[in-house]
Amino acid sequence: MQITRTPAPKSSVQLEIELPPERLERAMTDAVRVLARRTRVPGFRPGKAPRPVLERHLGPGVVLDEAVDHLMQDAYRAALLQEDILPLTNADVEVVQAEEGKPFIFKAIVPVRPDVTLGDVKGFPFGPEIDTIDDARVDQVIDELRDQNATLAAVEDRGAKDGDYAVISFVGTRDGEPFDGGTSERMPLILGQERLIPGFEANLLGKRVGESIDFDIDFPADYGEPTLAGQTAHFAVEIKELREKIQPDIDEDFVASVGSFTSVEEMRADIKRRLEENALDRARHGFADRIIEYAVANATVELPDVLIDQEIEVMHDEFRTQLARQGITEEAYLKAVEKTGDGLHADFRPNAEKRVKTLLVLSKVAEVEGVEISDAAVDAEVAQGMARYAGDERLTAYFASDRGRSFIRSTLRRSRVVEQIIDGWLAAHPEHPPMPHLEDQPSAIDNEQAQANTAIDATYPGAVLSDEPVAPLVDEPAPAG
Repeated sequence: MQITRTPAPKSSVQLEIELPPERLERAMTDAVRVLARRTRVPGFRPGKAPRPVLERHLGPGVVLDEAVDHLMQDAYRAALLQEDILPLTNADVEVVQAEEGKPFIFKAIVPVRPDVTLGDVKGFPFGPEIDTIDDARVDQVIDELRDQNATLAAVEDRGAKDGDYAVISFVGTRDGEPFDGGTSERMPLILGQERLIPGFEANLLGKRVGESIDFDIDFPADYGEPTLAGQTAHFAVEIKELREKIQPDIDEDFVASVGSFTSVEEMRADIKRRLEENALDRARHGFADRIIEYAVANATVELPDVLIDQEIEVMHDEFRTQLARQGITEEAYLKAVEKTGDGLHADFRPNAEKRVKTLLVLSKVAEVEGVEISDAAVDAEVAQGMARYAGDERLTAYFASDRGRSFIRSTLRRSRVVEQIIDGWLAAHPEHPPMPHLEDQPSAIDNEQAQANTAIDATYPGAVLSDEPVAPLVDEPAPAG
């Protein structure tokens, strides 16, 4: 077997494989035997029909097609072993020559694991950015706490103003006739939030409980109800109830209601401490994001189409899940935004390319840095996934599989290598405040991508540089002519 190997675009290689004529001849003999065993030909016992009879019965070229199929499969697998190639997915094959008495030649374009060339990873010209926590920020939190503990009191001595809680009744008419959805006996609303027609609530300001007002208003041109869009309507409105939010005073009772504090000063000190801790945590996460962007920007990698296409499918599955949580079907969404599935995939592609490159680069950085995840750590994640998703047989099977374990290991490695770089930077800058994590490290199983990988049986880009199982199989070839 002669193999000519040449580089091909998009992280792939081309193999031109040539076999001597006798290999095709033997394959033809085997093909006759196989076809004869599985074909019932009148007048012949099973397995005894000769080639001419089989070809008259099944069609000309059927023996050659059968021989080419099996010969190409066997030769392709042997070529992968000889060339030490681990394909990402099925190869794209083309039969170049398949004639009896001549060498059998075919080509295979094989997607392979991409080469990642790292640039500068640790020499980033920036540091963490920590938000300043001042008295104004503490006051803002206290105001939020007061708002959460506020009560509603009836308004009796003034007219309505923005922020009031009102209950109104109204009748809307167009050309003197009521219209669907234009009437309500009791409609609650918070004045100033513009939950109704833009400009509607402004007409109520200054009015007291029991007072009525009539006014005309124009519906927006893009109003959701086509029959009202851009139309003018008349409304008769009465204010039924009016309440205002009363915030508690900042006193001992308020301090005791929000925590076990003995004074306002103690409460303020605790709020400031928590805000500062959160600011350090946000700074660490933001720092990590910038380090990742820096490493990715400085790396060179030719992205395989198969990984990008699979990542698009993963993103699509994630998007379907998000829509389902909002009670929206994909069909309804596509109709509302006037898009097709192909258009949605085109929108996903830039981010899919970014995600694939990021995962590949971080995997390479982890390899260079020697970051390893123990089997015990993977086992712990798998056990956690089994318990948390006990009712999802497909997802639990994925976590327990070689592919699922590879996903978990790669996810943990990616997180650990970035944290290791941050810790190294902090050690080299002792003047910088420590930035410990306030929260546990994110779990690899709490990852929408894991569920999407399972749903579409995708290869995880972050694992292809390590031990992600792949299928070294060739697609069904076109019949040889």
